[in-house]
Amino acid sequence: MNQVERLRYIQEGLSRQDFVSLEELCTGLGVSRATVRRDLIELERSRNIRRVHGGAMSTSSREEALDFKRLSVSCQEEKNLIGRAAADLIQDGQTIILGGGSTVAEVARCLLCRPIQIITNSIPVAQVFWECRQTEVTLTGGYLYPRLGIQFGPICERMLHSISADVAILGIRGITADGISDTSALVVESIRAMMRCAHRVIIVADHTKFGRNAMIHVADLAELDQIISDRGLALEHRQLLDERGISYLLV
Repeated sequence: MNQVERLRYIQEGLSRQDFVSLEELCTGLGVSRATVRRDLIELERSRNIRRVHGGAMSTSSREEALDFKRLSVSCQEEKNLIGRAAADLIQDGQTIILGGGSTVAEVARCLLCRPIQIITNSIPVAQVFWECRQTEVTLTGGYLYPRLGIQFGPICERMLHSISADVAILGIRGITADGISDTSALVVESIRAMMRCAHRVIIVADHTKFGRNAMIHVADLAELDQIISDRGLALEHRQLLDERGISYLLV
């Protein structure tokens, strides 16, 4: 395989998932780590990818993953349906943790003015309830990532460690047999903290998140209580969830 073919192989891999590791590329291409590194340097020069520790990411997927506005315009119909389905699982009087992301923001809109307590690290989610008197909203605090509108860091995590919630509803960037993963190392610890302090963890993710391997592993599938997705979910991914005994709802 010559370099042109190798570069095409790498780009095709990054079109299917957010992150590819050096080991995966070496195995798939049948070449040494040094050769893969040279190919990645070449692709980075053309601004098609970004080299990161242990592998590479596509620049387009990373830009989208770190921008709330760009995320909000993709799979809107699916996210609306997922938001309604997740909201229907919530009972009045419960304490709910809502993570960041555009799909969780749809859940928030469907919970508008319900008599519940919301804890969130997301400014867009908190803004949904701006004029709602029936819903109590607590922001975690912490450093604000402007483009995502998410708070994270030690202050955020300390607050989450001190509470207990009935349900955590979280968005995620990737779901594979290895578990759930996210593109941003900045927010991973806050996601894990949200999972630990909730009695029940629900992941809301449209079908495009399945089969994607984002850069940072967040948790194993066994740590989830339920996944809500749309009917576009491929059969192979449904079979994976069935095999792992993961409860899921398709809307």
